[in-house]
Amino acid sequence: MGLFILRRSGVMILTALCLTFIVFILTNLEPNLEKLAKTQGNFRMSDEAVNSWLNNNGYGQPAVVKYGQWLGALPGWTRTTEEGVTGRCITGTQPEAEAGQAARFCGILQGEWGYSTRFKDDVASIISVRLGNTGYLMLWVLVIMVPSALIIGVLAGMREGSVTDRSLSTVSILTTATPEYVSGVILIAIFTSSTVGLKWFKGTATSAMENPTFENFFLPVLTIALYGMGYIARMTRASMTEVMTAQYIRTARLKGVSFHNIVLKHALRNALIAPFTVIMLQFPWLLNGVVIVETLFNYKGFGWILVEAAGNNDIELLLAISVVSVVVVLVTQLISDIGYVYLNPRIRIS
Repeated sequence: MGLFILRRSGVMILTALCLTFIVFILTNLEPNLEKLAKTQGNFRMSDEAVNSWLNNNGYGQPAVVKYGQWLGALPGWTRTTEEGVTGRCITGTQPEAEAGQAARFCGILQGEWGYSTRFKDDVASIISVRLGNTGYLMLWVLVIMVPSALIIGVLAGMREGSVTDRSLSTVSILTTATPEYVSGVILIAIFTSSTVGLKWFKGTATSAMENPTFENFFLPVLTIALYGMGYIARMTRASMTEVMTAQYIRTARLKGVSFHNIVLKHALRNALIAPFTVIMLQFPWLLNGVVIVETLFNYKGFGWILVEAAGNNDIELLLAISVVSVVVVLVTQLISDIGYVYLNPRIRIS
């Protein structure tokens, strides 16, 4: 198992480097850099002024060099002017003596995430706050979504073709087929509209950031949980149906084992192997897929800053978001693989 984890970790590091390099190249394309220069300067800047601004701020270097500096593997750029020395690792403009004492490497590897041109703050502090907001939202979504989906899937798969199976399967398909922006609008109309809404409901997702109560979190959590619940339930149902037709289940029935014991002691554990992988894959989806819900309910989390960074061409913030997203995807995939090995004895033995 140790060798397996070590091998997977090496693949994860290479994958992370490749993905972040691709995102870095895309965010540093010439049109994006030109828009950034005009946003920070003025939109009437000439081409010469744009090139001058980019060169003065380190954006005129080759892409590989800029990626190495952003990563922290290459020394940061410096520029000497009449006022003093400025650079990637230097705050503002400093005298040459003080600038010489500044760190030479200042990238992701050193914990330097950059500066947000949209929020005028350190990227690391922005990410930590917004990621915490989304993390709290994800926690309550998982608490509601996972148990409900597993119960629906197990109940539907126990007796394939029954009325219960068809009813629960229909509900699962409907929830999965309904996008979040549709179900979110419907829930807003039901609970908050002055005409058909429930007058007693006063919660807002915006207030949830300061006051995380059930009423404030209810609508965004329910919107996300309904959409993800159907997929997990259908996977669980398919796995449960397959297990219930296995030979060892038939043998247990012929021996007179009660249906209750067959489900709980023999079928349930094997039926949950496939849904476990699906559940782990919900973490990346929840982290990046809540963009619509957070925008709809004005909940300022990780998805919200993704929209803000993309709309305002905030390159440093976009790169930081990509790093967090890649790490979450790769780590959850590793946990999923390890858990699958432990849950499936055939893979563990092989």
